[in-house]
Amino acid sequence: MSLLMAGGAVAAPKGQSPAKDQHFITEAIEGDLSEVNMGKLAQQKGQSDQVKQFGQALQQDHGEHLQKAQQLASQNGMKVPSEPNKQQQAIYNKLEGMSGDRFDRAFAKAMVSDHEKDIKKYQKEAAANSPLSDFAQQTVPVLQKHLDMAKSLGK
Repeated sequence: MSLLMAGGAVAAPKGQSPAKDQHFITEAIEGDLSEVNMGKLAQQKGQSDQVKQFGQALQQDHGEHLQKAQQLASQNGMKVPSEPNKQQQAIYNKLEGMSGDRFDRAFAKAMVSDHEKDIKKYQKEAAANSPLSDFAQQTVPVLQKHLDMAKSLGK
């Protein structure tokens, strides 16, 4: 599913280095891969319909975002990761061992924490005057919607 691209030279944009752009896009793609997996897991393991519906939204929204991020990375000659990072995988593995109401609560808590961190990263990138700023800016409202949905699960 992932495109592996050979790293090419990228002209340094104003205000940000290609290394910072690569770091951001790597984290973005790892995050999308993780959220797609979490969405599938929530649909399988979720007890409440709300958790299952949120899982479906995560899978769909982050699946679409993943394609855009991979395309943007390849257009800019950046490397594209093919799996979530170790920390994201550890959270997935922990949640995979849960079920019922315990899963729903832990999933909601993990998604609130994750989306709060992501919103900060994307807002910072949106203000960075980089080739990825527009992409980041367009992503913030979707992440905010997911955060709001995750917070409502905990109620």
